[in-house]
Amino acid sequence: MKRFTTSFLTLIPLALLLTASSAAGGHSKDIVDTAVSAGSFKTLTAALQAGGLVDALRGDGPFTVFAPTDEAFAKLPKGTVETLLKPENKDKLVNILTYHVIKGSVASNQVQNGAKAPALNGQNLRFSTASGVQVNDAKVVKADIRCKNGIIHVIDSVILPSE
Repeated sequence: MKRFTTSFLTLIPLALLLTASSAAGGHSKDIVDTAVSAGSFKTLTAALQAGGLVDALRGDGPFTVFAPTDEAFAKLPKGTVETLLKPENKDKLVNILTYHVIKGSVASNQVQNGAKAPALNGQNLRFSTASGVQVNDAKVVKADIRCKNGIIHVIDSVILPSE
């Protein structure tokens, strides 16, 4: 019995150390707050608000988000973003935004060439590693931004689901 107690007691400091180090080395911001603080996702955060998805992406997760920059949204045909942000287009906007999110936390080094993963909208995303990591036709320009509820991969284009 004494042996068990001694072993158990020596594990307590180790457990406390691991908890403290994961909290200290952890990421205090969720996906939304990380995107907002980056400053290059103003269009994305406005779209998340218009689509009513802010609270969902502040949830426990984990989520992997392929986040188009403001420049990526600017590549869309003129007037597209403004049209999508209208209340009557909320369903279409939500479909597009949820096509940029998968359940689970997937780091760039876990992506396999030719792999597919279901996005939250139910359609599959395709991955390529032939020339850097790509999701569908969008190139990952900055990978593995860790958040407390997942990972953000910055992409250079908005990926559009099939109709």
